[in-house]
Amino acid sequence: MEHNHIHHHDHHHDGQENIKTAFLLNISFTLLEIIGGLWTNSMAILSDSLHDLGDSLSLGISWYLEKYSKKGPDTRFSFGYARFSLLGALINSIILIVGTALILAKSIPRILKPEAVNTNGMMILAILGIVMNGAAVLRLREGTTLNERVVLWHLMEDVLGWAVVLIVSLILMFIDIPIIDPILSVLITIYVLINVWKNLKEILYVLLQGVPKDLSIEEIEREIMEETGVIFVYHTHIWSLEGEKNLLSTHIIVKDDTKREEIIEIKQKIRELMLKKGIEHVTVEIEFESENYKNKYYDQQPDNVPF
Repeated sequence: MEHNHIHHHDHHHDGQENIKTAFLLNISFTLLEIIGGLWTNSMAILSDSLHDLGDSLSLGISWYLEKYSKKGPDTRFSFGYARFSLLGALINSIILIVGTALILAKSIPRILKPEAVNTNGMMILAILGIVMNGAAVLRLREGTTLNERVVLWHLMEDVLGWAVVLIVSLILMFIDIPIIDPILSVLITIYVLINVWKNLKEILYVLLQGVPKDLSIEEIEREIMEETGVIFVYHTHIWSLEGEKNLLSTHIIVKDDTKREEIIEIKQKIRELMLKKGIEHVTVEIEFESENYKNKYYDQQPDNVPF
């Protein structure tokens, strides 16, 4: 048990450091980009710097909330602050969706009316952009929290964007077809949007306290009955704080003559079974067969849920 706890602590510290590095890289590059956009007279780069500024802000929010989410339980948040990391991921996803909408709004008119750009300047900025954002991507690639994964998409979008700017500037040096810039921009934006949408669905599922995808309530109830020999298990709830820490509460019904030692053993056994499934926080409600639940629990039917 202790071992698990230590592992979590190290991992979370890494997540926070990773996001901090990404934030610092991003904000310094954004300033460089604004200057570069004015220098090359490239609307594409200037609009991208606006998008990067949004990125930097949301990275800053993520970094702060990731740090905040490490606080343990207190009287205000009895489960601790882990969900603040999820809040960071949600804010980030929304900013990304708004950002992609703005880029589409800028790119589509450009397809109809292409404009000339400073290709040399574009190329220099593109190489810088790939190097700096690429460094941040490598730093975050190992991240496991939903927050880190959303931040990773922010940075991946930037790297892809700069790769396109590089390719476009190379092509434009030899052939004068400025229309390829907005076309590629639209394709990348759509690709990023699809991935952000997938992440957003996952974030909302956790926020709405959906049962973690790799766990099944029916299986867990059946396993507890088989392994402990209790009469019935019902009212089982499983949810996740932020996509990693899972919690469970359940009711078990035991025979009226079950002794205190047996009850302690049953609870211990349930905790061991759940720990194997990665559920560290378990609450067990013990009920005796003669309690007034007698007729209610046998006909428990799961309702049809839209998920």
